Amino acid sequence: MAQYTNTELVDLISGCTSFDNEIKSQLIQRIRESKKYGLVWEDSPEEAWDILKTKVPILHEVKEKRIVGDNPSNPNHVLIEGDNLHALEALLYTHEGKVDVIYIDPPYNTGATAWRYNNKFVDDNDTFKHSHWLSWINRRIRIAKRLLSETGIIVVTIDDYEIAQLRLLMDDIFGIENYLGTIVIRNNPSGRSTVRGLSVNHEYGLLYSKSELSALGHMPHNDDQRSRYGEKDETGYFEWENFRKNGTDSDRKDRPKQFFPIALNKETGGLRIPEVEWNDERKEYDILELVSPDETVLWPCTPDGTEKVWKYGIERTRTIISDILVKKAARGIELYRKKYLNVEGSLPRTWWDKPEYSARDNGTRTLTNIFGPTKVFDFPKAPEAVKDCLIAANLPKDGIVLDFFAGSGTTLHATMLLNAHDGGSRQCILVTNNENRICEEVTYIRNKRVIEGYDMPNGQHIDGLLNNNLFYYRVEFCDRSKTHQAKRTLFFNLADIIAVKEQAYTEVPSFGSLNLTGRAQLLKCLTSAKRDILLMADTRAIPFVLEEIRKRKQNDKPISIYAFADGSYPYTSEFSDVIRDVQLIAMPFSYNQALRMSLPIEEEEIIDNAELTQEEINGILSAEE
Repeated sequence: MAQYTNTELVDLISGCTSFDNEIKSQLIQRIRESKKYGLVWEDSPEEAWDILKTKVPILHEVKEKRIVGDNPSNPNHVLIEGDNLHALEALLYTHEGKVDVIYIDPPYNTGATAWRYNNKFVDDNDTFKHSHWLSWINRRIRIAKRLLSETGIIVVTIDDYEIAQLRLLMDDIFGIENYLGTIVIRNNPSGRSTVRGLSVNHEYGLLYSKSELSALGHMPHNDDQRSRYGEKDETGYFEWENFRKNGTDSDRKDRPKQFFPIALNKETGGLRIPEVEWNDERKEYDILELVSPDETVLWPCTPDGTEKVWKYGIERTRTIISDILVKKAARGIELYRKKYLNVEGSLPRTWWDKPEYSARDNGTRTLTNIFGPTKVFDFPKAPEAVKDCLIAANLPKDGIVLDFFAGSGTTLHATMLLNAHDGGSRQCILVTNNENRICEEVTYIRNKRVIEGYDMPNGQHIDGLLNNNLFYYRVEFCDRSKTHQAKRTLFFNLADIIAVKEQAYTEVPSFGSLNLTGRAQLLKCLTSAKRDILLMADTRAIPFVLEEIRKRKQNDKPISIYAFADGSYPYTSEFSDVIRDVQLIAMPFSYNQALRMSLPIEEEEIIDNAELTQEEINGILSAEE
């Protein structure tokens, strides 16, 4: 029988369709109560969570804030204004399993009045401040994990106030086997004074993978690293490295098959490996030929006689032996091989100290250059620090990054800088609340100016990163109800979420020969570079849609039809003769299914199975005239 960890059991129960939410909650609670080692805290109620017992979050676009360039291949970035818990719930429908990297910089819970819980500042006098913080971050990261792709990586920056608690929480959510390491980032070179302790120069970055399929990215080589590779051949830049292995597992007893003779011709300087045979009883090679008198036999021994091993085994050494360099040394002869510069870069290290990581010198200064001397945000991140975190997390050139603690919007800025550097098309999703109008007046304005260009206080003009689109959304709510009327209301409010899911941001006034102007209550058409999207609110539109689909050519874009239905049936039979050409989705059933495992238990209600109201019927008929 397979043995599962508690984390795996929780995930299995969460995904099981045989139990209702009440049974699942009890099973998961019992698993967590059985914990013998790990993090335990007093779960704190949260207003943002309680709202979801009666409401379901939706996204509505603020169209006047839309920024769209002329290039149809521009990456589409999304900024969501609202509580990140509600935004994450909505993103479960649009991006579950699609996000390549999550980068977040949550409030550090320092005790300063910089973080609210249930609309109250949490300070040092709150005896439950750690429990509040853990309850709050736990709910969000558990949802966020579902958004990550199987190869995805999450980066969480934090300082000493919650690093210990966060590490245990992340171990519980992602599994300790998916812990990739902790980066120490020197973000405050001058130091931050404390009341009794040391002056603080750093923060941390915790990296976890979604699964064993994840792989870290490679960091660009710095000047010191590149300077070592001073020679070049047709393969690339290289340095000469001693062919005798050193360090861990370099003794003969560690790798006996890498202890073998190499014959050096004294006249020509040529190298060869004599004919040998492995003796399994003695664990060494027998030499099967006499070495010529004009040859010297070399072994991987240090000048003091310690028996080490060569870098490679016999077969691999034979493939490079003509490139091995022979050098006379004070105490014998040394062999060197070409060690090439890895063009992909080097694996990320745990100590990051580039001057560009300074939050004051490069985070605050960046905002000053964009907004002028007026302070608009406390403690902004340096774009270079975020950019390098995205590289370390292996964000693909066409990948998606999510930051649901967006703050001043540095993650989007860093993403656009990466795209400008290498021609990538990475997309960024930002989520932040609008406390003190931060989302509208800082996060949005900052990135609007980065896209369109701006003048610094000294008069220097900074060209815009024009090859980027930005769409602004607000979190709103619909009743979480099973009545027919509530389902129709929700259906009509899901158009913008469908647009985000399909990346179909353009509404068109027709579908084939069908004129859709003024008929949004019946049919609506969106289009993207890859698909056409129909939002069908009434089954009476089916014959007309079918007729247009039959007219389409084989190389036309595929079609997705989001059809209003009281249940899960998306009218498959009605579209049976064109079923190969369309994707049918029942709404709002599909949306509710995506969110159902992460929402709190819904309050009981009396279900109204009434058909269309007379007001709805009159509205539809008037739209048809």
